[in-house]
Amino acid sequence: MRYFFEEYAFDTDRRELYRGTSPVPVTPQVFDLLDYLIRHRDHVVSKDDLISAVWNGRIVSDAALTTRLNAARAAIGDDGDKQRLIKTLPRKGFRFVGAVHEEQRADTGSARSALNDDRAQTPFSPPHLSIVVLPFTNLSGDPEQDWFADGVTESLTTDLSLIRGSFVIGRHTAFTYKGKAVDLKQIGRELNIRYVLEGSVQRSSNRLRVNVQLVDTESGNHLWAERFDKPIADLFDMQDEIVSRLANTLDAQLVEAEARRSERSLRPDAMDMYFQGIAFANRGTTAEYLTPARGFFERALALDLDCIEALVGIANVNEGIAVASLTDDPAPYLAVAEAASNRALSLAPQHALAHVRLGVVLILTNRAAQGIAECERALALDRNLAHAHAWVGLAKVYIGRAVETEAHVHEALRLSPRDTHFYVWLLIVGIAKFHLNADEEAVAWLRRSIEANRNHPVPHFWLAAALARLGALYEAKVAARAGLVLNPGFTVRRVRTHLPSDNPIYLAGRARFHEGLRLAGVPEG
Repeated sequence: MRYFFEEYAFDTDRRELYRGTSPVPVTPQVFDLLDYLIRHRDHVVSKDDLISAVWNGRIVSDAALTTRLNAARAAIGDDGDKQRLIKTLPRKGFRFVGAVHEEQRADTGSARSALNDDRAQTPFSPPHLSIVVLPFTNLSGDPEQDWFADGVTESLTTDLSLIRGSFVIGRHTAFTYKGKAVDLKQIGRELNIRYVLEGSVQRSSNRLRVNVQLVDTESGNHLWAERFDKPIADLFDMQDEIVSRLANTLDAQLVEAEARRSERSLRPDAMDMYFQGIAFANRGTTAEYLTPARGFFERALALDLDCIEALVGIANVNEGIAVASLTDDPAPYLAVAEAASNRALSLAPQHALAHVRLGVVLILTNRAAQGIAECERALALDRNLAHAHAWVGLAKVYIGRAVETEAHVHEALRLSPRDTHFYVWLLIVGIAKFHLNADEEAVAWLRRSIEANRNHPVPHFWLAAALARLGALYEAKVAARAGLVLNPGFTVRRVRTHLPSDNPIYLAGRARFHEGLRLAGVPEG
């Protein structure tokens, strides 16, 4: 069957899309999505209808579905604002609204035969962040431990589907491989996925060991491995903790793997640009990293105006510029971050990370109570967003309740002890300790932050101020110089320009910080 609309021809037998006489490249999933929408154009189709038809009922995040819809719109010259051909009906679904003319092929049998030949020669081309969690193996020799291994598998499948941009094979399909000797490359081709996560559970006396490894299905290479070895306590609590830590660690590992792939892509798409941007942003908050990160996110949005992940990335980078005091006037950057976060939430209201980004903007612009509420919304959507806990901790400093901060950060560390943003969380506790006049404790936390990531200038300046307040002026000046190497434009005036709270308890601690910076030799500006 061939369908004609506007200047496009859509051939379902040959699986080809043309604009005039020029072929339009589309991925298999985007083609299937267009096919379903066009065939069912007489009525609204729901999100569940699309997932069932295109993904065979596999677990798919809202962000992944939105990304594919945006790609479908882009392929036929539509966009999320005009919705000339594919219309989104809030809380109902989607409908193809363009005028369509159908034409039956004379020899569909031959066409299908040719299609099968073409498919046999089609190169391996799975979606971004596509993964299956194979059933964890029970090595304990105790059949009663099967439920724990299966529980880890199922929970991890669910939690990984919350990772932005992910495509996760559903548990029912994954469990068809249970107990079988499998070729991971073959699984990759059968399921059209990039990654396999496999693992094992072993109980010995009063300890439980969990081993996991992430494998690239194209090359067969092991990308990452981890071991959890813990005394047995409450098994359900252990399962939750292990799954949360795995999900957070895998988030960072998968982003790095996708960024490396994207660098080699001959025809990068918006998500290729996004992954390279987030990989830079994760390295540190200096202009050296944030500038290229912002460039990649902007390129992603140039390719896809409605790329939700790139909008969240833009918000992240602009917040980073303000938080790291890389500008004399942070207000415009925070305004951009707020607009990008709101735009992302208008496209995907349940996008947990977008709620975090909006929460951070609110916290940084004297709206801490609203910011805390946004972070709590994010955690209701995704319990694994460890940094939401940490930002709530910073908000408590701003509202004069710094004594509560450490508990929030400890919860973040419990969920993701090796997080790429670990250094920021340590800094937040250091700031809280400084505001509580516990300068020696502040120094300890700030030094840990610097050890975790030396590419973040802010802890150097807080360390300088804390040391100065303790009378260690030589060490304070050394710390201040280290910070100025990373951020040469940093001045006391620049810090005073950005006032995230007018709480009197906070302002008293802030005045101590300014004085400590002066004692450490930071320029007044």
